[in-house]
Amino acid sequence: MSPASDNALAQNRPGQGETPVEDHAGNGGELHQDIAPDAGHDDADAYLTDNFGHRIADNQNSLRAGERGPTLLEDFVLREKIFHFDHERIPERIVHARGSGAHGVFECTRAIPELTKASIFQKKGNSCPAFVRFSTVAGGAGSIDTPRDVRGFAVKLYTDSGNWDLVGNNIPVFFIQDAMKFPDLVHSVKMEADRGYPQAASAHDTFWDFIGLMPEAMHMIMWAMSDRAIPRSLRMMEGFGVHSFRFVNARGEGRFVKFHWKPVLGIESTTWDEAVKIAGADPDFHRRDLFEAIAAGDHPQWDLGVQVFDEAWAAEQPYDILDPTKLIPEEDIPVEIIGRLTLDRNVDNFFAETEQAAFLPSNVIPGIDFTNDPLLQGRLFSYLDTQKSRLGTTNFHQIPINAPKCPFHNFQRDGMMQTLVPTGRANYEPNSLAEAGEASGPRACPETGFASFTANAERNDPAQKLRVRAELFADHYSQARLFYRSQTGNEQAHIASALVFELSKVQLGHVRARVVSRLRNIDEDLARRVAQGLAIDLPDKAKAAKAPIDMPPSDALSIQKQARDTLEGRKVGILFAEGSDKASIDTLKAAIEKAGGSVFLVAPKVGGIKVKGGTLKADGQLAGSPSVLFDAIASVLMPEAAEALSKQGAAVQWFMDAYGHCKTIAHCKGTQALLDKANVEPDDGVVRIEDFIKTGAKRHWAREPRIRDLA
Repeated sequence: MSPASDNALAQNRPGQGETPVEDHAGNGGELHQDIAPDAGHDDADAYLTDNFGHRIADNQNSLRAGERGPTLLEDFVLREKIFHFDHERIPERIVHARGSGAHGVFECTRAIPELTKASIFQKKGNSCPAFVRFSTVAGGAGSIDTPRDVRGFAVKLYTDSGNWDLVGNNIPVFFIQDAMKFPDLVHSVKMEADRGYPQAASAHDTFWDFIGLMPEAMHMIMWAMSDRAIPRSLRMMEGFGVHSFRFVNARGEGRFVKFHWKPVLGIESTTWDEAVKIAGADPDFHRRDLFEAIAAGDHPQWDLGVQVFDEAWAAEQPYDILDPTKLIPEEDIPVEIIGRLTLDRNVDNFFAETEQAAFLPSNVIPGIDFTNDPLLQGRLFSYLDTQKSRLGTTNFHQIPINAPKCPFHNFQRDGMMQTLVPTGRANYEPNSLAEAGEASGPRACPETGFASFTANAERNDPAQKLRVRAELFADHYSQARLFYRSQTGNEQAHIASALVFELSKVQLGHVRARVVSRLRNIDEDLARRVAQGLAIDLPDKAKAAKAPIDMPPSDALSIQKQARDTLEGRKVGILFAEGSDKASIDTLKAAIEKAGGSVFLVAPKVGGIKVKGGTLKADGQLAGSPSVLFDAIASVLMPEAAEALSKQGAAVQWFMDAYGHCKTIAHCKGTQALLDKANVEPDDGVVRIEDFIKTGAKRHWAREPRIRDLA
């Protein structure tokens, strides 16, 4: 057997060497850290080498012709090092460029062999490794975590039948109905072509010009302008497969299916003001939150749910289930839980795993199939095509993060960066090499292999070749109306205010008016509020291609109606200063942690501070730990400390923001001077320290009309 076939890379551990080091200065005073002369020379991991295993004697200086002469071309160590550095970055994703990933496990919690022959769902308790990448959509890889944006929710399950990639978003619908329009959508929302800004923002002319001319996008706009687009945490948002897929069972029977990821911690969002301030305080807020939660053992979890239905039910609906701008209300078909996803391990290397992870909607396993959704059909081509541009080779499936955990065998050979070493002559079939005693390679298996669902006549004439959309696709407003009218009054105000903010950034007056004219088909009050917020006359209602209908409200579409009064997974900031009572802080901290929350201690200084009962160190300094980073706050202060802090803008703002963002504020009597300076008025969410656990980290939305003007 060829030594290369042993896959030596599996034993490669970059950065793991450990050996005695000796420091010394070179001729120019540069620091050299070399292996000590008396160290053993048999530990291969201890030696710095080039990429082909040649040990390096000097990693500080290029090879020169004389002490002050030119560098020599023969210096292969220098050339390889610079060559690799020059190519360390790969083209970033055109969309979903900024992402955060983690490893985990998926377990089937309810077997459904009657619905699908997918191996993972044949037996309760079946499990497989998983990798998940969360992302923003519009911004580049170096943008912020908290813009108003859709969030990608891409899950790779390494099943025993091959990889299954469920590549979705945190919103169940999309902007467009046909993949033909995807380049136009992305071009419009990206930085404007002539000026290169704004980055990671939809509040500009070209996006809203496109949206105003695409009524099919109005349902998605309701979601994008809602608090769903400014999540509190990646751990606290739902995920959706967006499209209608298909389950196929062992008898070849097919049913439609929609996939949902339900966060165990519940759904939480920020306010817009909070999201903006978080971007300044910590542009990596979501990435840090996910990483630290997993590192602390607070493993994020989601339940996988499905909505399953047949063609007869689909045909009776007032919308087309193949239209990706539509959802199925959970009141019509409840979501049934069939599995649980747990993220329990951070990546070891961000580039090798999170950046090189390649997700393909075309990666499905036997028992799961596609439908004729025109957006999904385009994605099946696009995602595979883009990997060649990003990862440079058709062999991207050999990168460890993308490789299946089950065996794979085929006759594909060679290609750039081929890392496997196939043996023998069989790189084609049919062949008869076995008759000569040679390995003849793998063959297809009709019984267990992937076979597409055969029926194609569901309200469709496959003999026709048309560039048209189905008639039901013309209803662009009914589900947008459903979403808006399912929100609480407070959430409706957030949507209206978001529309006012975004359209205020639009410089083209006719674009603003056009969007408001479309809003009149969703809800007259919404359109009126937005028009008033923009100080424009209410324009005539846009003509609807199909008259919208009223659908029963759905509580599942509202974040606030699903809010959980819990501390689990939430972070509480506790402010203290010199003289604070350590026993009170310790008691509160223990109670919060017992309830499943975490505590971050904040003080004017981060070193040890003298407090009643000893010394206490802060986790963060006050000016660098604004309250927007926490789900709730508490303070344990002596009156004189509160009086002194009331003269510091950072301290006053700490309370003002928490109050303005409708968070719970727990305080001792000594804090009162600071609360007064911050104009914090008593309400159900401003409580004594002793009542904090009972009140929890929930938002107190009844406070909002008193503290800010909403559209």
